[in-house]
Amino acid sequence: GGPGLIDSLTEIANRMGVTIHYSSHVQDCWRETNDTTYRIRIGSKATSFDSVVLACGGFESNAAWRTQYLGPNWDLARVRGTRFNTGDGIEMALRLGAEACGNWSGCHAVAWDLNAPEYGDLDVGDNFQKHSYPFGIVVNNEGKRFLDEGADYRNYTYAKYGREILSQPEQTAWQIFDQKVTHLLRDEYRIKQITKQTASTIHELAMKTGIDAANLVHTVSRFNEAIDRSKQFDPTIKDQRGTKGLAIPKSNWAQAIDEPPFEAYGVTCGITFTFGGIRINEHAQVLDQSGESIPKLYAAGEIVGGLFYLNYPGGSGLMSGSVFGRLAGQGAASARS
Repeated sequence: GGPGLIDSLTEIANRMGVTIHYSSHVQDCWRETNDTTYRIRIGSKATSFDSVVLACGGFESNAAWRTQYLGPNWDLARVRGTRFNTGDGIEMALRLGAEACGNWSGCHAVAWDLNAPEYGDLDVGDNFQKHSYPFGIVVNNEGKRFLDEGADYRNYTYAKYGREILSQPEQTAWQIFDQKVTHLLRDEYRIKQITKQTASTIHELAMKTGIDAANLVHTVSRFNEAIDRSKQFDPTIKDQRGTKGLAIPKSNWAQAIDEPPFEAYGVTCGITFTFGGIRINEHAQVLDQSGESIPKLYAAGEIVGGLFYLNYPGGSGLMSGSVFGRLAGQGAASARS
């Protein structure tokens, strides 16, 4: 949730004399003909500004846009963060002549607790995420695996596996672990608000979760038999302890699921932000469709398109926001008339 970052930036802004207007929904931004300033409407009041920085997120909180651009069932995804990132800033930028840019059918989406609310909960924060799947297996309600849990380190797969979960029956998956690895699970698996079942057998676990019992017993048995035991399990490296002969392999960290009690954690898809947005240059200036910069208009953060395609390396969104945010602020300040 970034409360420490927000506290720090707010303190700096206050110290520098920046005025922050809360509960102020910007409804439009435009320039009059031959006018060098921008007009921004908040409610019924319009105010003039020398320059504008758009830093108002993507469209992950807009169910209609998600379905239009990301595809079927994306209206059913949970939103990890704020309910207010509905694409308004992108729409304003496009009306000002900005060029649409990037992977509009792509997004950052993760495994998110099955019973999490529709939008983010500030009290729970990021703890609805469930990112220790490399140490177990992930199955759908039919009891079938559908992804390589050990394809790479968590930080390089977690942001694309939400989409895989969304495509499963009832947009649901279950992460299954045995007692050999439960000590490796992240703190987010120990919160009070969690969808979890524990059982002494795989069949009992299936009955408690609603997973197809016969399929799950077969899946776990077949998985256990397929493990390459010539490699040693090592959670700190890509240990190449994988499986052989499975339609969907597990490439690393394959451990037999055979030590009860067994634990299952229910997850669905939680969308973080969308990849499509508007085009900027190396100075964070917004570009039009001819590639020219729109005077005194800047953008930073998730409204910017063209940074991520199909996948996402952990932490890079915060870095891009910091880098282009600083550039945009410097440009906007120097553009004052």
